[in-house]
Amino acid sequence: MTYCTKQDLIDRFGEQELIQLTDRVNRPASAIDDIVVTRAIGDASALADGYLAKVLSLPLSPVPSVLTKNVCDIARYYLHGKAAEKDSPVARAYAEAVAFLRDVSKGLVQLTEGGETPPAAAGGQVQWKAPGRVFTRDTLKGF
Repeated sequence: MTYCTKQDLIDRFGEQELIQLTDRVNRPASAIDDIVVTRAIGDASALADGYLAKVLSLPLSPVPSVLTKNVCDIARYYLHGKAAEKDSPVARAYAEAVAFLRDVSKGLVQLTEGGETPPAAAGGQVQWKAPGRVFTRDTLKGF
């Protein structure tokens, strides 16, 4: 399942940017290549699934808007590829999106819409039993 669409990318980043990033045939670039966009969205959604599967039952329905935003940022970074500079806004947005997904997987951030929490692992609390104390205040009197 994908968490964003081509239209989400256009709404967030503009049609002209997507044309420049995806049209690898025409010079000058003149059309959005749907295959390239679909691949980037699929890769970004797969990355998100890897983090989310740890704490949520997939697929999510409905998709939380915060997840859509973060997957859009990841897909944009994938579309930029090696052209994304290390300190560029695109790279920063990607790093923040991955950090968000990491926090969700650790349980530090909770998605409020969609999904169900998977059942907890079977078992109970950890139990242990230790032998009685060998050295006590009474047995060490005089030392």
